[in-house]
Amino acid sequence: MTNDSNLIRDTKGKVVVSWTGGKDGCFACYKAVSEGFDVTYLLNFRQIERMGSHEINPDLLYAQSEAMEIPIIQIDFISYEHEFKKLIRSLQENRTEIKGAVFGHIETHKKLVERICDDLKIELLLPLWNHDSEQIITDFIDAGFEAIVVSVKADLLSEEWLGRVIDKNFVSDLKSINYSIDPCGENGEFHTFVIDGPFFKKRLLIVDGEKILRNGYWFLDISKYEAKEK
Repeated sequence: MTNDSNLIRDTKGKVVVSWTGGKDGCFACYKAVSEGFDVTYLLNFRQIERMGSHEINPDLLYAQSEAMEIPIIQIDFISYEHEFKKLIRSLQENRTEIKGAVFGHIETHKKLVERICDDLKIELLLPLWNHDSEQIITDFIDAGFEAIVVSVKADLLSEEWLGRVIDKNFVSDLKSINYSIDPCGENGEFHTFVIDGPFFKKRLLIVDGEKILRNGYWFLDISKYEAKEK
């Protein structure tokens, strides 16, 4: 059931999207929608044992969900694999026929998501898998998305990067700091939050936030935002 071609297949159906609020999962979702898949839910999993560097205020994720008009389900987990399978099976038992799952992974976690989808007998969709990170950023911007940096690894980037918009100069500015930083932050160098895009009915405006150093990351703790009609 896995997608060995690394491309979205022509088969259509209801799918879920693994969601953190960042650019990669959002762009993968967009590609799935563009291919005619029906994105039924965004799935956000929050690790109980620690606060991850890319986990943000759940209200912000709900705001994204409302802006995109795609419902979101938020689940706390100890075992991501266990909770993911449990949730999909629960949806299927309640007559929501899930045909596939979309992930924004580029170079990591493929074996895990292959195993999950194989066990569930649903299709694995990896629209960004093995794509060039710099090209992904370019395509993301060209498609009309807007995202900001919400956390950075403190030993690589300073707190001044928090709130930075992903724009045409983003990759070159990263390279000027450290050429080894992946343009998509695939190695955990930074994380992003999408505030607008071609399938957003509203644009999210970040009004206020505090810069916090936590677990080796500078983190933008967004305390106030607005959703504006487009």
